[in-house]
Formats: sequence, structure tokens, C-alpha cells
Amino acid sequence: MIKKRQKGNLIVISGPSGSGKGTICNELIKRNSNIWISISCTTRDMRPGDEEGKTYYFLNKEEFENRIKNNEFLEYAKYNENYYGTLKSKIEEKLEEGYDVILEIEVQGALKVKNMLPDTIFIFIMPPSMKELKSRLENRNTETKEKVLSRFKIAYKEINEFSKYNYVVVNDNLNDAVNKVESIIVSTNCRVDRIEELDLDNIEELLHEDLIDMN
Repeated sequence: MIKKRQKGNLIVISGPSGSGKGTICNELIKRNSNIWISISCTTRDMRPGDEEGKTYYFLNKEEFENRIKNNEFLEYAKYNENYYGTLKSKIEEKLEEGYDVILEIEVQGALKVKNMLPDTIFIFIMPPSMKELKSRLENRNTETKEKVLSRFKIAYKEINEFSKYNYVVVNDNLNDAVNKVESIIVSTNCRVDRIEELDLDNIEELLHEDLIDMN
């Protein structure tokens, strides 16, 4: 009998703004009851459709910086003039319960996690092209032209960090992209290093049983 490690995997999913990483994560939790998405904190303004405690925990700058001082974040980064960070609370608890925990975080934060927890699985979501990415950012209609341009420039820099991840998934078709990320998670749970104990039946007893049957 094979006994597998019950603790869940920590999985980081990153990609430039507009790559569709958030949509992919939402589809994953619809399909899998064993996946838990960590909710990040941010100081950015709420957008139409955002929900406190579901999209992000929305903090003001002072609240966020106080949490930094109290060492409450696993990682945090400043992106496009706003803070983003992952609280330590609940993550370890969920991993111990056997959930695969996904951190949907910016590239800066992901690289910090990699330095601290190198066994984490890192997946980069790539847009099909820069032209398509620019179109997605513009079609959101949630930010000024200047902020869209800033996000596009940051995206170009972030894409150049993809080689620091374990896997790259191009999001040119949502269903295909979700299937690929799901396959990565399934294969991760089949890795040899997740086996805690291998209890094989006694070969002598099995052979003895066969000899009895033959007689």
C-alpha cells in the first residue's frame, strides 16, 4: 500500500495584468473542491464587480503598512503605485488540512515566495500576444489611458521573468488554459516526493499462497 503525504501543495499563479489569471483561478475552484484560493490584500481602489473578502481585502495604505510592520505578510509588493500582499494566516492551516492552496500574486511577490519556499509550484500565465494583451487592458474600461499604458509597460517586464517559473500556460483559449493548469496540479499530486510510506506485501507469503493453490 502507498501512503501519500496528506499536506496540500502551495501553488503560485502569476502573469501580467490582462493575462486572465484571475478568471482561470475562478474556473479551477468551480471544478475542484480541494483547491483553496488565498485572498490577497491590496491598497488599489475597488473596481465594478469587486467584492470585499472575495476579490481582495481592500486596505488603505496606513493599514497595509502596519501589517507589514507586524510581519503579517508571507509576501508583499508594490505594483503600479499600489501595495499587494498575501497574509500568512489561513495558508498553513489550509495546507495542513490537505487543500492545494493557490496564491494568485504579482511577479514581484512570486519571486519572494520562491526564495523562501522553493518547493512551491510556480505557473506563469502568458497572453497569446502583446497586441491581444493591450486590447484586453483597454477593453476593461476601468482605468485611465495613462494607467493602462503603465500596466502594459509593467506587463512587458513581467513576461521576461517567465523562465523563473516551473510551467508556462498560454491563455489563448480559456477552457484549454484551465485544463492545462488543472493537469499540472494533478501531476504534482502524483510526484514521487509525495509518497510518505510504501508498504509492500510480503513476497514470500504471496509465493507460498501460490504454491498452496497449485497443490
